[in-house]
Amino acid sequence: MSSEPHRRVVHGDIESHDTGAVTPVSNDDQPEEYSIEKGFEGKLVPTWKKQVTVRAIFVSLMLSVMFTFIVMKLNLTTGIIPSLNVSAGLLGFFFVKTWTKLLEKAGWLTQPFTRQENTVIQTCVVASSGIAFSGN
Repeated sequence: MSSEPHRRVVHGDIESHDTGAVTPVSNDDQPEEYSIEKGFEGKLVPTWKKQVTVRAIFVSLMLSVMFTFIVMKLNLTTGIIPSLNVSAGLLGFFFVKTWTKLLEKAGWLTQPFTRQENTVIQTCVVASSGIAFSGN
């Protein structure tokens, strides 16, 4: 062990020492950082039966067909395909958010759109486009 004092590094709410120990820091001079996750504190994650909804499966099917044609065309012309999970997530979010707004205006909305549903859509679309790529 060296006789040097331990160096203290403060980054946000974490204080780190050369020893590897990490301790939270309370610094009243710094403003509190806001996080999206803080908005979800205390909320339970829905069960998988509530995450896999009819609307998520329907949007996944629509986007899967569209992305399958895109992947096949790109694979046959260029031989490579880009990662499609970001575009699948954004398009899935757009379609389901539009769907829920229309149902809300009609008074038929039973369940709000959740992050877990968007994840289900993204997973299904990326899996089906991967199958289309490898089956080509």
